[in-house]
Amino acid sequence: MRRLSDAQCIALAEADRPAWRLIMLGVEDAGLRARLLGLGCAEALREDTDLLELHARTQRVSDMFGMLPRWRNIGALTLDLFHRDARHGANWLGLHPREFGVLWRLSDEPGRRVSRRQLLTDVWRLTHEPDTNSVEVHVSRLRTKLALAGSAGVIETHPEGGYCLADAPPFMLSDRNTAPDALDAYLRELGWATSNAQNVAD
Repeated sequence: MRRLSDAQCIALAEADRPAWRLIMLGVEDAGLRARLLGLGCAEALREDTDLLELHARTQRVSDMFGMLPRWRNIGALTLDLFHRDARHGANWLGLHPREFGVLWRLSDEPGRRVSRRQLLTDVWRLTHEPDTNSVEVHVSRLRTKLALAGSAGVIETHPEGGYCLADAPPFMLSDRNTAPDALDAYLRELGWATSNAQNVAD
């Protein structure tokens, strides 16, 4: 596998900032390792890192992401729990916290109905049903933002009331051009094969 220059390592991390998907191996300069970690890389290690240590560090990173998922993918959408927003390709949707909460809650059980009462309990943290249409308003605004991002049809109204994520949203089958993922675009610019890109991302 070809070695990246210091500038390419930084550009790669910045293309995916925060670069949580990247474990950078073969970074000899301590200052560069510190900078890469500051950009959010999962790890930045010297080339002579022992395989047992490398395995332990990659396992730690894997376990950390397994404790509480920060990201969820719904077709072309990526939900980011830290930012409490979703992005479609490189474009953030700019979701209101409750809009994000609704989308995250529905993604707990894709295809299964989540009632209005469940949304009020889980997202609004209410134990009673208020005399407002706040849930419906937030779902409507969320649907509008999803449609503008090219992800119409993600949220369906369930026949028995409430909402659910579509099992196969129409946008997943769309040939609409979207902005590429910045990390993917940078790797393609470097001319890496898909297999090499996957090795770096893992």
